[in-house]
Amino acid sequence: MMDLKNVTTKELSKELESRLGIQTISLQLEEQAKITVGDQKVFNFDGPAVIIVNMD
Repeated sequence: MMDLKNVTTKELSKELESRLGIQTISLQLEEQAKITVGDQKVFNFDGPAVIIVNMD
């Protein structure tokens, strides 16, 4: 298995973004997002941020 400890988070994110089955949501400075899962879990995010959704 490949050792990814020395790969930056930015590099990992860029690689994931290029893959099929990945959807990204980019938040600019001061933008906000709220993700609700079912009827209980709520996640709030403030930009700048990139949300990566792995549907694979």
